[in-house]
Amino acid sequence: MTETTPPEVFTFVEGRTGRIRLNRPKAIHALTHGVCTAMIEALVAWADDDAVDLVMIDHAEGRGFCAGGDIRLIAESAAVDGVAARAFFHEEYRLNHLLFSYGKPTIAFMDGITMGGGVGISQPCTFRIVTDRTVYAMPETGIGLFTDVGGGRYLSRMPGRMGQYVGLTGARLNGAECLALSLGTHYVASEGVEALKTAILANPKAIDAALRSAVTTVPEAPILDHRAEIDRLFASDRYEDILAALTADGSDWAHATLKTLSGKSPLSCKVVLRLQAEAARIDDFAAEMAMEYAVGAHIIRHPDFVEGVRALIVDKDNAPRWNPATAEGVADETVDAVFAPLPPAEAWSPLPQA
Repeated sequence: MTETTPPEVFTFVEGRTGRIRLNRPKAIHALTHGVCTAMIEALVAWADDDAVDLVMIDHAEGRGFCAGGDIRLIAESAAVDGVAARAFFHEEYRLNHLLFSYGKPTIAFMDGITMGGGVGISQPCTFRIVTDRTVYAMPETGIGLFTDVGGGRYLSRMPGRMGQYVGLTGARLNGAECLALSLGTHYVASEGVEALKTAILANPKAIDAALRSAVTTVPEAPILDHRAEIDRLFASDRYEDILAALTADGSDWAHATLKTLSGKSPLSCKVVLRLQAEAARIDDFAAEMAMEYAVGAHIIRHPDFVEGVRALIVDKDNAPRWNPATAEGVADETVDAVFAPLPPAEAWSPLPQA
């Protein structure tokens, strides 16, 4: 008897709730092109379905909500011609935009690891549940990428210079920190998550009451203890200035932050700072995604991306050889080229109905 391979994502209607359950536990539910397509098809079908009041996004099993995109596959494509990588980004960004512009309430359970692509499918949601198990991060600078999937918008709108700090360092945030930075909307103890889902499924139109009953006392958010240093030392949009400020400060926290940044791609860090500066002026999310798609299409052709994936994911020697190796070595013209618009025929576009 042949065993059937379970689907990578379950999409179904339970009661009056459309359910999307990620199902790649061995990959911590990392997104693939096929998963994005399946999610889009379900969301489009439910958008005009009067029998669906709300959409719930979570994971079927395993220790995380979503660890991101299938980075190894993207890197393999980028090492050849980048066609599959660009196709994945195009579909993923369409999913991000569809969620952002969706006409019905949506809820994401950021219970466990929520990174990269997981941020992209949770942040557009109406309700974003964080717990004591939440581990949020956008660690793309460590693999020669950048904080995409709408990260330019979300990070640039954090208080003070928190977005610049989180985007550059790839800082891991817990549930309380996510709530403090508006990445989450409600804090629920992990042991109360399933009961909350059951209550919502029983009556999705009463979700506000279910959430009020489920929220618990929120712990302190450690990142706020460093708000003053972050605002002061990350004040500049010029990466060299940030490194100089951290060096001059000399505190233990500044020294530890410098050590963290020393492992990041200097090009990626400059791109992240430029992205947030640009995104802060963009209100239209479709325009944001078009810009990020162009940046993605350019940056995966840079050797830092393939090298970063080699060092952190393939060989796991954690010793990437960035090119250029220093912030000073990254010319302004190089960053400008990463932000160059794509020809109209290659540019990103949202779904026609989104």
